[in-house]
Amino acid sequence: MILNRFFLKYPGMKTIDTKNLEKLYYSIGEVADMFDVSRSLLRYWEHEFAYLTPRKNRKGDRLFTKENIQQIQIIYNLVKERGFTLEGAKQELKKEKITLTEQMDLVSRMKLVYKRLKDLDEKLSH
Repeated sequence: MILNRFFLKYPGMKTIDTKNLEKLYYSIGEVADMFDVSRSLLRYWEHEFAYLTPRKNRKGDRLFTKENIQQIQIIYNLVKERGFTLEGAKQELKKEKITLTEQMDLVSRMKLVYKRLKDLDEKLSH
């Protein structure tokens, strides 16, 4: 299964739990801080990956939604953690049968379940 391969091979990947994000929109600075990257890198990725399209307000400031943050998380994982080139990341996004967004969501949930099981095991051990 692709998910198992993805999760087992990359257990330390950076995950942002988008379900717990409270705001509707996040500024480019807030998103850059989440991933510890520069604002210019986010703007560059927006240019390179057509599906990454944050809203812009009247001043032209980018406003990122939870979905945009999930998209950035996928790009970050492919490029920064797995070492894909931008072209390689684009090809990977095209060829995956299960969308990477779904995979990231499942990985995030699996990590949460794993943490809860560890906590429960710790409580039962004492």
